[in-house]
Amino acid sequence: MAALAALLGAVAGAIVGSYLATLVQRWPKGESASGGRSRCDGCGRTLRTWELVPLASALTSRGRCRTCGARIEPLHWQVELAAAAIGGAALAIAPDERGAALALLGWLLLPLALLDLRHFWLPDRLTLLLALAGLAVGGSLGIASLTDRLTGGVAGFVSLAVIGWTYRSLRRREGLGGGDPKLLGAIGLWLGWAALPFVLLLGALIGLAAALPGGLQGSRRLPFGTMLAVAAWLLPALWLMRGGSPLTL
Repeated sequence: MAALAALLGAVAGAIVGSYLATLVQRWPKGESASGGRSRCDGCGRTLRTWELVPLASALTSRGRCRTCGARIEPLHWQVELAAAAIGGAALAIAPDERGAALALLGWLLLPLALLDLRHFWLPDRLTLLLALAGLAVGGSLGIASLTDRLTGGVAGFVSLAVIGWTYRSLRRREGLGGGDPKLLGAIGLWLGWAALPFVLLLGALIGLAAALPGGLQGSRRLPFGTMLAVAAWLLPALWLMRGGSPLTL
């Protein structure tokens, strides 16, 4: 049962990832992810249905357009693979509504993480969608009650907003992007207030691990939203792997 659920989650994730890859690539250019047919970025040829099969099309075409030979942006298969891994892992961990909720959380966090990593941009529309989904189905994870999640939404936003304001007042420069408090607030609506310190700690550790290889230069800018997104998925995944023991400070 668990193996079948994981397989279905991976297939669903690859399909979702195909759309997410288009969104991540088109949005920063001001293009719609939903409008228009998929096309080759080199020659503009409209892709056929069989060329849009997630992951399989990249393998059969060897990463190049069949018409002009232009290299297809690897982001497409990379996002499809990441989304498939999220869906498969989530339902392998919990082949029930908890796993489905964990998969949805991961799929909603994935484009936010990538857009912040590539462009230092956390679109309000995606953050709002994450927040609304947290209100609607966040309770399915079984981590926090609705009251705790509502408190988490407020606490997540306010805490980072205050930190950002304090840093800006003292240093006379931006220390946090404007989207980071909104993202942590949306995460709070999924995981509840008690999970937020763990999310921040895990996100900071991920950031430290990313910064160390290149040195800790004071001018180096890090995508904190990406780190929060990764931490916000890993925390409930680990929690479910442990059997859902109480999450407390």
